[in-house]
Amino acid sequence: MSKVTSKLQVTIPKGLAEKHRIRPGDEIHWSSAGDGIRIEIGPSERPLSIEERMKLFDESVRRQRRRQAGKKYPKNPPDRGWKREDLYVRGRPR
Repeated sequence: MSKVTSKLQVTIPKGLAEKHRIRPGDEIHWSSAGDGIRIEIGPSERPLSIEERMKLFDESVRRQRRRQAGKKYPKNPPDRGWKREDLYVRGRPR
């Protein structure tokens, strides 16, 4: 539980700050929500570390591999009635 100081400041519990990746300097947006208060974490201005970026990249690669698992992509796609080159000339005045 947090207490409000005489300067109306509130401390965020460490467990919540770690769970939501709140760091010093992050923006917190407060808004009224009926009988309560809604707290939203704004975009962080600090750049991600290399370790954080690599972790996010690895997670995205795993998600993509799961999505593609078991899918067969034909080397020659079926005839669609148009070719890729048509996309660059279609609709242009002649």
